[in-house]
Amino acid sequence: MKSFVTAAIAAAISVCAASSVQAQTNTLAQVKNRGILHCGSGTGLAGFGLPDAQGNWTGLDVDLCRAIAAAIFNDPTKVKFIPLSAKDRFTSLQSGEVDLLSRTTTWTMSRDTSLGLNFAGVNYYDGQGFMVRKKLGVDSVLKLAGASICTQQGTTTELNLADYFRANNLKYEVVAFASNTETVKAYESGRCDAFTTDASGLYAERLTLSAPADHIVLPEIISKEPLGPVVRHGDDAWLDIVKWTHFAMLNAEELGVSKANVDEMLKSPNPEIKRLLGTEGKYGEAIGLTNDWAYRIVKLVGNYGEVFEKNVGAGSLLKIARGQNALWTKGGLQYAPPIR
Repeated sequence: MKSFVTAAIAAAISVCAASSVQAQTNTLAQVKNRGILHCGSGTGLAGFGLPDAQGNWTGLDVDLCRAIAAAIFNDPTKVKFIPLSAKDRFTSLQSGEVDLLSRTTTWTMSRDTSLGLNFAGVNYYDGQGFMVRKKLGVDSVLKLAGASICTQQGTTTELNLADYFRANNLKYEVVAFASNTETVKAYESGRCDAFTTDASGLYAERLTLSAPADHIVLPEIISKEPLGPVVRHGDDAWLDIVKWTHFAMLNAEELGVSKANVDEMLKSPNPEIKRLLGTEGKYGEAIGLTNDWAYRIVKLVGNYGEVFEKNVGAGSLLKIARGQNALWTKGGLQYAPPIR
């Protein structure tokens, strides 16, 4: 989710040496030969990517990887989730340790142009926010003048915080820690007045506090954090598979195709649904998959709306409103190119 400067420098140095090899990589063939998808995940964030006591992963980002496995193998369980810290994630992808990153990673210009990576879309529109204790009596970030604020060192969160408070002529004290875990613990112990990170992280971390109801997320969002899956440069065929998996889930929701009705929808005369589900055209073959690739995704994982509601929306503990992540037809930003 956040960028570590040292990791970016190391990645930039390594990318030149690795680029010629990566350009010839056929990731789909490697995944098929291996028989399992290697998905670079976070180290644990409720609603997005988190293993339970038995090692079973769930989350919005997790389901994207399961959807890719469903499209390739007709089996969403053929995924190995590899936990990666923020500072290690890009080098792990560049080295080939993982086939893609799907772990709340912000799409920025520097990451897109200097690390030998491609973003395959935005599966969650986020932004940096703030959490405070209700007893503080604060209902706006603009009322945090003179406050102490916990954040993670070396991240875009820290930079955004400095920019926002400087732009609004507000003084504050930063209390920074090396890891997110340390930052949350410090906030809960009272070492600072507020905690700042991406809003999705605030909702997730609030659930881990001893008294979640005693804390509120303030309404302001101070940055743009478009989060999405990431792949290596040099393999456009694999990029197509990852981005069109996301687009298929969005198109399915827009067309009203869900896990519950996808079999019945195979009989639909609607040409858009026929192309989506593979009963017309050869769009799956065009990306190296079977023509029922999107049917597999919806049948085995669900459309975007179903995955959102289950993991972070009304059907989850986080209960995050769709907001910007609603479909474009419902006032949101989620929009997929058509299959035709």
